[in-house]
Amino acid sequence: MRNIASLSTKLVRIGAALLVVALVSIGLTLWVTWQLGGGAAALNEAGRMRMQTWRLTSTVQAQMDETEVHLLVKQFDDSIELLRNGDSSRPLFVPWGPVVRAQFQLVELAWQQQKAILLKRPQVDRVKLVQAADQFLRVIDSFVFSIEHQLSSLTAILNLFQLLMMALAIGAAVIMVYTGYHYVIHPLSRLRDGLKKIESAQFSVRVEVASNDEFGQVAQGFNRMAATLQALYGNLESQVQAKTQRIAAQKERLEALYQVSAFLAKSNSLHEMSQGFAIQVRKLMKADALAIRWSGEDLGKFHILNSDQFPLEMLEEEKCLMAGTCACGISAQESRTRVIPIRSHDVAPLQHCSHHGFETLISVPVKLHNKVLGEIDLFFRHEMSLTAEELELVDTLASHLASAVEGMRALALDREAAISGERTMLASELHDSIAQSLAFLKIQSRLLRNSIAHKDERKISNSMDELDQGLKESIADVRELLLHFRTRTQSDDIETAVQETLQKFQHQSGIPATCQITGEGLPLAQDVQIHVLHVLQESLSNIRKHAKASIVRIEIIKGDIWQFDIKDDGVGFNSDADRNQLQVGLKIMQERAQQIGAQVNVRSITGQGILVTLRVPRVKQTTTRAAVNAFQLIQP
Repeated sequence: MRNIASLSTKLVRIGAALLVVALVSIGLTLWVTWQLGGGAAALNEAGRMRMQTWRLTSTVQAQMDETEVHLLVKQFDDSIELLRNGDSSRPLFVPWGPVVRAQFQLVELAWQQQKAILLKRPQVDRVKLVQAADQFLRVIDSFVFSIEHQLSSLTAILNLFQLLMMALAIGAAVIMVYTGYHYVIHPLSRLRDGLKKIESAQFSVRVEVASNDEFGQVAQGFNRMAATLQALYGNLESQVQAKTQRIAAQKERLEALYQVSAFLAKSNSLHEMSQGFAIQVRKLMKADALAIRWSGEDLGKFHILNSDQFPLEMLEEEKCLMAGTCACGISAQESRTRVIPIRSHDVAPLQHCSHHGFETLISVPVKLHNKVLGEIDLFFRHEMSLTAEELELVDTLASHLASAVEGMRALALDREAAISGERTMLASELHDSIAQSLAFLKIQSRLLRNSIAHKDERKISNSMDELDQGLKESIADVRELLLHFRTRTQSDDIETAVQETLQKFQHQSGIPATCQITGEGLPLAQDVQIHVLHVLQESLSNIRKHAKASIVRIEIIKGDIWQFDIKDDGVGFNSDADRNQLQVGLKIMQERAQQIGAQVNVRSITGQGILVTLRVPRVKQTTTRAAVNAFQLIQP
């Protein structure tokens, strides 16, 4: 009959039995050891009673103070009491037996007699006292001998328990070896032999199931595995073919995903990208029609961005679809791919799908960073369901579409930002170069009119020369803008460019100007020098136009932080109106400084001129700031 107990149950039973025997043996051993320890302490206490007896006898013979005698008597009484009751904390207790208890009673009786003799004191005969003490000691010795005899018996019992534990250990080892071989090693040997035959392709092999324990269950599992392998080996060709088909399908999906991704990456316009995406995805999913719907921020309206094989009637009627009016138009709460039987939505206000023979709609949300941008609607004229692989594929395609649209939007914004930056730079360049020259020409033309009116030939000639020089400079500035689109410095040091700028200013304005450079520092980068020169030019232009100054000083301090101070002795800011006249120039200077991470400070004291301070850090810091507006879909 097959054993129905599990291997764990068997091992637990055997182990439990051995454990119980071991615990009983250990418990008995501990009890005997406890008795021996307490008896040894009691033996020591009984021995101390001998010492106390002689001490009492000596004290009485010496006729010492009565208080000392009573104290010694009390100590002896305490010893008797300690032996009678024991002390579990030490431990100390007498190993009571019939003989031990009888001897202890004799000790108590003899002590009462001895105590009566000791307390008589001067009347007691010393010889009788010694004889009584000697007789009492013999009683104590008999008591001690009885304790020793009892302890010897306990020691013999302890030795017996130790022998039994040795025998138990040997028996347990034998039992465990037998159990291990019978219940573990032998079943494992059968399984090992079966595995060797399986390795040699003998799938017909079966292992004998001798029990219903864990190894028996493993043997049953082995037999089932062998049967399964035998069946699989017999149908291996069909299994391989089926796997090959699945791999081919996965490869096809990956290739399609790659093609769609590559197409999205190289598309140049939103219309081209959406149209190609609609065609490829419809063919890939074998859909009868496809529509890409895009929505605003609130998912309130869905516009058809593009479609493929979509009925013209539906295209016209659903060009702009309100969310919730049909199965299409996903809501923010349902941002997941849905397979929708169209006939179940017959009660919806818009039922164009069923009228054109569509039976199944698959709605795929287009999301970017968990934000729904639109949806892809796949229409089928038959019942349709998606496998897990197909669901993952359409979600991935929708994600690629969202990323491509976002990339195209970002590219468009970058282009707009670049165009805006170019326009701003062009305006700054025109203001910093041509506008200043034109302003100078305007002044010279006014002077020319005055000279003509006064018929001053010398001033007329000077004004004509200045106009001619100004026109040449304007033409040179225009050529510079056309060729280089920026002012270039001719050396690594800005000193030469500053001196040339001051010479030009003196020539145009007639105001003396000086430049003082102190300190040591690394040269400024070329692009930084350009912006610094433009700030200086703008400051000098404002001085020429508005300051009414008689002298201009520029102080340059080199260091980790470059500092440029432009000072004049003009009228300064007399009012807010004066400041408003300089607002454009000040704004341009601030924008120039911001581009290189510099700071511009303009300080004016009425009647004492203006101080413009430009602080340029050693390391160029470029700050780019672009305002990104919400993406708005433009319908074709």
